[in-house]
Amino acid sequence: MEEVSKETPLAPPPLLERRVRQRQRTASVLRSKLKQGVTCSIPRVRSTLTGFFPVVRWLPKYKLREYVWGDVMSGLIVGIILVPQAIAYCLLAGVEPIYGLYTSFYANIIYFLMGTSRHVSVGIFSLMSLMVGQVVDREVFLAGFDLNEESTKSSPDVLNGTFGFNLTGGTVHTVELMGMQCGKECYAITIAAAVTFLAGIYQILMAIFRLGFVSVYLSGPMLDGFATGASFTILTVQAKYLLGLKIPRHQGYGTVVVTWINIFANIHKTNLCDLITSAICISILVAGKEIQDRYKDRLKIPLPTELVVVAGATLASHFGDLNGRYGSSVSGHIPTGFIPPQVPAFSLMPRVALDAIPLAVISFAFTVSLSEMFAKKNGYTVRPNQEMLAIGLCNIIPSFFHCFTTSAALAKTMVKDSTGCQTQVSSLISAVVVLLVLLVFAPFFYSLQKCVLACIIIVSLRGALRKFKDVPAKWRASRNDAIVWLVTMSATALISVELGLLVGVVFSMSCIIFKTQNPKVSLLGRVSDIDLYEDLEEYKNLTPPPRIQVFRFQAPLYYANKDSFLRSLYKAVGVEPFLELTKRRKAEKKAKEMSLKQAKANGEKNNGDIIVGLVQRELEFHTIVLDCSAIPFIDSTGMATFKTLVKEYKEIGVSVLLASCSTTVIDTLQKGQFFGKNDVDMSSLLFYTVHAAILYANSAAESKPEDSVV
Repeated sequence: MEEVSKETPLAPPPLLERRVRQRQRTASVLRSKLKQGVTCSIPRVRSTLTGFFPVVRWLPKYKLREYVWGDVMSGLIVGIILVPQAIAYCLLAGVEPIYGLYTSFYANIIYFLMGTSRHVSVGIFSLMSLMVGQVVDREVFLAGFDLNEESTKSSPDVLNGTFGFNLTGGTVHTVELMGMQCGKECYAITIAAAVTFLAGIYQILMAIFRLGFVSVYLSGPMLDGFATGASFTILTVQAKYLLGLKIPRHQGYGTVVVTWINIFANIHKTNLCDLITSAICISILVAGKEIQDRYKDRLKIPLPTELVVVAGATLASHFGDLNGRYGSSVSGHIPTGFIPPQVPAFSLMPRVALDAIPLAVISFAFTVSLSEMFAKKNGYTVRPNQEMLAIGLCNIIPSFFHCFTTSAALAKTMVKDSTGCQTQVSSLISAVVVLLVLLVFAPFFYSLQKCVLACIIIVSLRGALRKFKDVPAKWRASRNDAIVWLVTMSATALISVELGLLVGVVFSMSCIIFKTQNPKVSLLGRVSDIDLYEDLEEYKNLTPPPRIQVFRFQAPLYYANKDSFLRSLYKAVGVEPFLELTKRRKAEKKAKEMSLKQAKANGEKNNGDIIVGLVQRELEFHTIVLDCSAIPFIDSTGMATFKTLVKEYKEIGVSVLLASCSTTVIDTLQKGQFFGKNDVDMSSLLFYTVHAAILYANSAAESKPEDSVV
């Protein structure tokens, strides 16, 4: 105490002078922005064009000799991988295989023109296909179509109508859509195109209004849990194809549970041909993936395992007549060429408007996160807002050409990166590969069994399902992240994909709110003879300042946690002002009663004025210093809480001082007149360091007369 008193200043330190910032008037800002927006000039047109179509900027600078080999190789390899996946993922989307090829073709072309990432592969994605398929199956069911009915006919002699639906001699259920009769296949792709168009519109609106910040609420653990839970749903939906069972996709919540119950209830109907084919294909695919993972440093290009399996299985099915002899379900006729474009059905859009929102957000989040990840890895930058525009148009334009929702895909992007991709010219090469299949090779996939496509989908989920191995490490690193992962994964798998996403976002945000409502609080002590104060519970050899409590609250102070702040402060210092006042009043009343009794017994008159001074209780401290260095901001409720603290502790003879406040906190306090009119009390309440506040508190305590204490 003596050492502190020697260095105690007699006056508070001078306040720093804040810079005066001149804010422009809103009208002048709007006027200048409007003038800038309507100004037209050749440089501005050129800048807008190159901004909207980044290909105009980088393609003229293309280094042919340096880039062409890597781009051609990666484009060919991704195209070869893309073809079987495009056909397979149509099982998830509930549409015909030809539409997966259309989607892959158009998405690659558009992203080549508009994307800012050099490595991202945009096209069909298993998660997007699943979410589209759930909407398609629901609407097809509500339209009166039989979900047990095979959507493709076994005969290749099928007349393809304008909308892509099949006409046969038999009577089939149809619905009227845009003035024409539409069958099941036609209605399914119309629903998919409508929800895709809306998802693209939402993404364009997000880009226009700069709403890309929405993706920050999709945390990494939440997205991982969502992808893993969706992988469970995908695996469950495809399991019936592995066994050759004719089970309709469940509509509503609990798809995983209900589907597995139906599978085990119909397990006796398993098609042995499909089962044996599935076992062989999965073995080959898994072996190929393991070899690829183990020897990826030695292999210059990925093994085209999917293409080998598809080719071999198609030949075996065709020459063995597995469909005719064993009833194995096959892909059926895939026509060549393109179907004429068609405007999406606007009459169906109100039915799927809400379904398109999670599609838009997830598609954007995966695309932007992958773009930024690979840009950082390869040393260049991307523009998130342009990425949102690009992926939005990758959905809007293809929806006119019978396509469904697209997104960036991690697996194919990693393949592009590992095979020497340099620019988006590789996407152009992949589109050419898909175009060759569309124009020439599509009919050759007629005999391809659906169980083979299901095997390709299921094996592609290995990465997501392996996340379970990381749960113990997640738990050790951050229990909060591990719980978010588990809750999101469970909700997605056991309830539904859409609700799983909503539960994950709400739960992860709730965890953050819970953290701010229950932050770490601590009392501080001084480090030897230097002006540094730290947590008494975390560090050894700290000395608490005599008769002063230094309290640190490590969170913003706002309406949701002000009660937590007060409770933790009262508990830390050991004195609650209201209770202390109550104790003193009771003691005063009791002392007064005793004095009256004594005076009455002695026949004297009582002097009540001296009672107050006799019952004052000396506290262990005379000042509380609030270290605000860990409080990034406060709101009006937080400011009112500070006011209340100063007032209530003053009533029991304790001063409250603030130290290390940020300029944001200071501005809020000044606006609320916490320091009095014209900030007259600012120099006696606000200090730039904890040590300065302690020196001032000791100086003020020494200048006060000692209270009489009994």
